[in-house]
Amino acid sequence: MKAVFLDASTLGSDVDLTPVEAVAGGLVKYDRTLPEDVTARIRGFDTVLVNKVVLTREHFQACPELKVIAVVATGINNIDQEAAREYGIRILNVTNYGRSTVAQHTMALILALATRLLDYDRDVRNGRWATSDQFCLMGHPIMELDGRTLGIVGYGDLGQGVAERARAFGMNILLGARPGQEPGEVDGYRRLPLDELLPQVDVLSLHCLLTDETRNMIGARELGMMKKDALLINTSRGGLVHEQALADALRAGVIGGAGFDVLTEEPPRHGNPLLADDIPNLIITPHSAWASREARQRIVEITAANLAKAAGITKS
Repeated sequence: MKAVFLDASTLGSDVDLTPVEAVAGGLVKYDRTLPEDVTARIRGFDTVLVNKVVLTREHFQACPELKVIAVVATGINNIDQEAAREYGIRILNVTNYGRSTVAQHTMALILALATRLLDYDRDVRNGRWATSDQFCLMGHPIMELDGRTLGIVGYGDLGQGVAERARAFGMNILLGARPGQEPGEVDGYRRLPLDELLPQVDVLSLHCLLTDETRNMIGARELGMMKKDALLINTSRGGLVHEQALADALRAGVIGGAGFDVLTEEPPRHGNPLLADDIPNLIITPHSAWASREARQRIVEITAANLAKAAGITKS
């Protein structure tokens, strides 16, 4: 196996790539790779590791020796999958690595929004508590999660992890059917059509991939169906929610708040409707929900196992 990693810095400098190096018999590493440098850097390699670098038909045509692409993430939208199939290139990806860290981040967003944590912190720093006429400062409505309903759209590994943690806060769980997905019952939870789910939930958390069917799954119409104090959480993929519609809804008080770890463009070099400074009760984090060291190291270990399996290598 002759392997190259095109954007190793995306996993951070604190992870140990030894498991992959051991399987591959060495590994050529680049911190990052510009689009114009991809072909030159993968030529002569049969195995390419990428996180966000885009690989297209043109790359496959220029590098006929390429046999395996190992994506060190779950989503493979950066790979021309149809072309890979035509050229007999196997695509490997990583799943079930971030249950704990993503679920933790999701709950952190829910808790921060429900308690108006950032608003009260800002009030203290702006001197409002110091001038209060009583021992405490109130003014931002606090949502108690016990007895509230959490709707989860995307009940895979991450959605299941969020459900487990939400139950510990006394929340009731309902599942939402993605477009094209059948309603029913899963793990004892009802899975409802979105139109039936949305009016019932106090918190809606998204954990599904971005596809043609799920793009802008939550728009102005869907936001208008939710409770006025409902919270919307997206730690999954940018594009699941129509961002301008959400910005407008938050300004107008259509829903109570939102917490997002993902945007349609990452990084948002060309701006984004959700980055305006006049949107109330909105928290944006920089696609960091997955990024605990433990989760990133699991990515390396799962990638190594995937490569070993693809190469027919068995542990002695």
